[in-house]
Amino acid sequence: MGGPKALLRARDGVSFLDRAVLALTEGGCDTVTVVLGAAAAEARTMLATAADPGGGPHVDVVVAEDWEEGMGASLRAGLAALAGSAAPAVVVTLVDLPDVGADVVRRVVAVGAGRGSLVRASYDGRPGHPVLLGRDHWSGVAATARGDHGAREYFRGHPPTPCECGDLATGHDVDRPEDL
Repeated sequence: MGGPKALLRARDGVSFLDRAVLALTEGGCDTVTVVLGAAAAEARTMLATAADPGGGPHVDVVVAEDWEEGMGASLRAGLAALAGSAAPAVVVTLVDLPDVGADVVRRVVAVGAGRGSLVRASYDGRPGHPVLLGRDHWSGVAATARGDHGAREYFRGHPPTPCECGDLATGHDVDRPEDL
């Protein structure tokens, strides 16, 4: 993409990072933990600039120091940061899914957001993001999250409940400039 995806802006001018945060907060998440890697300082500034000082969503920022490893490092960093929280579950999404909005997040959360929940959005039967990880699964996911595979290995032994969202979005990620 020529740079960190979190800093990219869609055609409407909204950054990928802001779009992801809004999808989560408008989709029903009380707080958002953003995991940054490449250009973390720039992304943090962008996020702080976009925040509503009048009571916008509470956003915590975590930096995955080993971000070059891939999304597994980000997933582990995010789960570690939430370990001390009282959250029964977490919704995990990526910044490079520009058409995945609050309606998708709401639908995934509606399937169940308890400690034992494991839910994955699908698009016309194709698994995608966001995923909902109940607290009972966090340590197992973190133990298997490596490289750019995230929770894929964990899901092989613990199949998530699919949540069809193809009527709401494509779920396609943006990997090349022409995908914008």
